[in-house]
Amino acid sequence: MIVLGIETTCDEMAAAVVEDGIQIRSNVIASQSDFHKKFGGVYPEMAARQHVDLLIPTIQEALEQAEVTAEEIDLIAVAKGPGLIGPLMIGLNAAKTLALAWGKPFLGVNHVEAHLYAAMMSNEKFVFPGLGVVVSGGHTFLVRILDVGQYEMIGTTVDDAIGEAFDKVATLLDLPYPGGPEVEALAKQGDPMKYPFKAGRVKGRPWDFSFSGLKTNVLYTVKGQNGDKRGKTAIVDEEKPHVAASFQEAALGDVVNKALAAAKEFDCKAIYVGGGVSNNRRLREMLICDFPVYFPGKGLSLDNAAMIAGLGTRLYKGKSDPFDLEPKTRIHLN
Repeated sequence: MIVLGIETTCDEMAAAVVEDGIQIRSNVIASQSDFHKKFGGVYPEMAARQHVDLLIPTIQEALEQAEVTAEEIDLIAVAKGPGLIGPLMIGLNAAKTLALAWGKPFLGVNHVEAHLYAAMMSNEKFVFPGLGVVVSGGHTFLVRILDVGQYEMIGTTVDDAIGEAFDKVATLLDLPYPGGPEVEALAKQGDPMKYPFKAGRVKGRPWDFSFSGLKTNVLYTVKGQNGDKRGKTAIVDEEKPHVAASFQEAALGDVVNKALAAAKEFDCKAIYVGGGVSNNRRLREMLICDFPVYFPGKGLSLDNAAMIAGLGTRLYKGKSDPFDLEPKTRIHLN
């Protein structure tokens, strides 16, 4: 089965062709990060406009790299959410248009669920029940995976996602957008024990996450107790690597400790980690354990269309979605 995937949930215009849910024939990503860097983050309206310009060339390139024609495509899979409404509408409407023009079925899939599937794509045999760990710019949660498409929520963030916290700390440290890789790089030069940062706890909900307090602690450390994020920095530049390392250790440590405890508590046989933060090398070091741990392959940690096409293959039951399918900025994992 050959599937064309389309991903436009945020600022990445991506298209991919995947065969039988695993074999990636092409995976093209047209990044807008350089464009949004001057704003210090994603400018949603401009992201949607950029998608309009990049859409057709990106899809054409994906088909050419895969050496397939429209006639050979069996299904079009597209991210229907969660994400930014403008970009989502561009991708979903493109999928509907192609489905109508080519006479092909199309299927809307959950972008966050696809991040979990990205950790499964390189494995010929899936191990269930498994623990799913999503760590991205918009999401941080733990789920018990019974099968592809069957999940039981364990814990989620009550405020910031971990990737969002990384970006905000990067801003405090005067690092460019996107902040996650910049904080990780700076942290390699620092002492992770220099500052006693701690992630928050949610009363009565041991599996949930809270990173807003940790972010505020970093703010006061960098800007002073009476400072704000736009004020002058209260620490010398030589301290910034230590702040980055201490923050990273606290944030990632909270995820790792809860993930390992949850894997045992909920009788999981493997751990699957997805989302942009899964690319963090320190996280991968910290998750070396007695459980088999699976991370996305090269090019599959950040937003991409190969994971959309792969998941679409697994979820397709021979019936196309209706053309009145609407994008959703928020979607619960079933």
